[in-house]
Amino acid sequence: MLLKDKVALVTGAAGPNGLGFATARLMADHGAQVVIQDLAHAEPQAAAARLGPQHLGVVADVTDQAACQAAVQAVLERYGRIDILVNNAGITQPRKTLDITPADYDAVLDVNLRGTLYMSQAVLPTMRAQRSGAIVCISSVSAQRGGGILGGPHYSAAKAGVLGLARAMAREYGVDGIRVNSVTPGLIATDINKGLIPEDRMKSILEQIPLNRIGEPNDVAGSVLFLASDLAKYLTGVTLDVNGGMLIH
Repeated sequence: MLLKDKVALVTGAAGPNGLGFATARLMADHGAQVVIQDLAHAEPQAAAARLGPQHLGVVADVTDQAACQAAVQAVLERYGRIDILVNNAGITQPRKTLDITPADYDAVLDVNLRGTLYMSQAVLPTMRAQRSGAIVCISSVSAQRGGGILGGPHYSAAKAGVLGLARAMAREYGVDGIRVNSVTPGLIATDINKGLIPEDRMKSILEQIPLNRIGEPNDVAGSVLFLASDLAKYLTGVTLDVNGGMLIH
């Protein structure tokens, strides 16, 4: 029970086959009271109910600063504290550099990077008052290798921004007992990429992964659990690669 009596908020976590829900489920298994935050159409309350009645679902758009603040207030009213934030909410788009429109850029940067900032801003005052907290930001191997399998350059830029933001927050808030770390998943089998990669291309992708398989949501969830728990209590500003060896550096 690595997270016994902890309260964990996971954004973008309502999708049953996504990284966020896998993380929420594993944290619940390890004793956390889990809050699933997502957009209304994703039905976060129903997702939380699947974990058990002691968990909470809240509706909030991470690109709306007031909505982020309201979501955190709802968590505090229910549980009285927030120990863990997982900045998981994100979107991607398959675009080439010259095809990225202003609307594309705004959408991808807003959810991935602005959302990480707004949610972190919403929880930091509480964590500072507690003198403890763990924030885990979900970036991507795309941020490190300059492009991924499906995401465009603006996605790489957004996820690289997440890494820089996380490191800066780690440096700023370590004195308050708050740890901030990042996870960089490689290609993970979720609904976002289901059916989008042709079989012949998948074969060539697997040839570049030493572990010779696509990652599963639980592979990422386990890494997030580690960083959020006291097993990682002397880790901050860390980027943890979860890519099967796709990028070794």
